[in-house]
Amino acid sequence: MSEYEFTLKFRLPDAHADPEQFIAALAAAGCDDATVGIGQQGRLALDFAREAGSALEAIVSAVQAVKGAIPGAELVEASPDFVGLTDVADLIGCTRQNIRKLMISNLATLPVVVHEGSQALWHPRPVLLWFSETQKRAIDRSLIEVSEATMKANIAKETRRLPGAGLPQELEALFA
Repeated sequence: MSEYEFTLKFRLPDAHADPEQFIAALAAAGCDDATVGIGQQGRLALDFAREAGSALEAIVSAVQAVKGAIPGAELVEASPDFVGLTDVADLIGCTRQNIRKLMISNLATLPVVVHEGSQALWHPRPVLLWFSETQKRAIDRSLIEVSEATMKANIAKETRRLPGAGLPQELEALFA
């Protein structure tokens, strides 16, 4: 068993409900390994540090626990996912300027962006692997595993929105 750190953001079934009313139910449902954020009306964010056999198992069990505590809650995002330069710098432990210089000087091998606009966005998994393999940086393997699992969860969430789309059975449980 390893410990995995990730954040899950949910839309509450009633946008006007006081999110504080769910805190005791979340703890009783097994989310006592999370810090709960209730800053935005109709939303709830949970920062987990969960022990499990894999990152995907940790995320699936956390989503199921939240949905058990708050029927009708909808997963909005699992993170870390969709990172910009500043986020990459934070994950790697460097300055943003250092990361930018490395990326500009290695455009040929740099992972392809998910979104290229005023701010470029990547899924963190390929970027972390790139730093590990190409730049020979020591990257925590659990961070790579979590970033892969959050990427899968977010892609699965969006795939469900497509008509006639099917999901792998292990991810289907996130949205049942």
